[in-house]
Amino acid sequence: MKLFVCQDCGNVLYFENRACERCGHRVAFQPERETMSAIEPDGDGWKVLADKGESRMLCSNADYDACNWLTDADDTTGFCRACRHNGIVPDLSDPAQLARWRELEIAKHRLFYSLIRWKLPLQTRQENPEHGLIFNFLADDPNSGQKVMTGHDNGLITIALTEADDIERERRRLEMGEPYRTLLGHFRHEVGHYFWDVLVRDGGKLEECRAVFGDDSADYDEALQRHYAEGAPADWQQNYVSAYATTHPWEDFAETWAHYLHIVDTLEMAAEFGMEVRPKVDRDGELTARIRFNPYEVRDVQALIDAWLPFTFAMNSVNRAMGLRDLYPFILSSAVVAKLGFIQSLVRGVAKAGRP
Repeated sequence: MKLFVCQDCGNVLYFENRACERCGHRVAFQPERETMSAIEPDGDGWKVLADKGESRMLCSNADYDACNWLTDADDTTGFCRACRHNGIVPDLSDPAQLARWRELEIAKHRLFYSLIRWKLPLQTRQENPEHGLIFNFLADDPNSGQKVMTGHDNGLITIALTEADDIERERRRLEMGEPYRTLLGHFRHEVGHYFWDVLVRDGGKLEECRAVFGDDSADYDEALQRHYAEGAPADWQQNYVSAYATTHPWEDFAETWAHYLHIVDTLEMAAEFGMEVRPKVDRDGELTARIRFNPYEVRDVQALIDAWLPFTFAMNSVNRAMGLRDLYPFILSSAVVAKLGFIQSLVRGVAKAGRP
């Protein structure tokens, strides 16, 4: 994620800003320019200062304070590039559900920032009724007691609204023995399943992927039952980024995809702040990193890892000093790095081809 600047006063803006804290200008994100822009009222629309006064519209979900993006110039839906992938949203007349949906939208928009930067293929359900990407945000049914499960099915990603409840999400994290569980993590993982379909299965990369992640034709339901009954193998950290990744090659791919997005987006933020890690006790330079590059343009995945490991070592140490859990409590073995390299080859292949 980048830092942004107000075109009116030069103040630093963050991705979730609705207004500049210095000059008071309303601001909005332009996905095609990958930038935040100061905007001013212009009739029924908004004058965009970054586009020399071009008139645009805010996404319809701005009415619920759930989106700060501008729609495309030729848009006819009323929704931005992220929100036009929404299917079912919760009951917005319920203040609690509205508040949780807003939290989900923050995470979803950060996801789409990355997907748009890589120019990954993003079809809506209207454009592709059979396999377009669509998100349903569903609340548990209090009458029947039925619980919503977060998951992916042929382009449909269901997100349980209860995941936006910090207490409930922490309870589930502890129950499932997970070191990390966030809304953004859910979005990045589930969209990994979608892009396995798009880039691997339908992109002619199936055999290459199987050579790295294993045979995905293994029965998924049986694999899932076995995982919850027996848990992960004792030596899982040698080959997998997480215990859940051991369940099935599909889950291994989705977990690795999510971690690749974690690494790239976080390193971009570190680069925006000009971060440098240079421990006083590091005589051999193994824990030293100077993050001055754009991770979205790095060709060699090892360059990302060489910056990521010192950075997370430093951040984990800082978190511990505050009595918090590690920022990144995972081990990246050589096998996992190879899997991350496969993910990078997929996303860079799309960017190189210039597909919309």
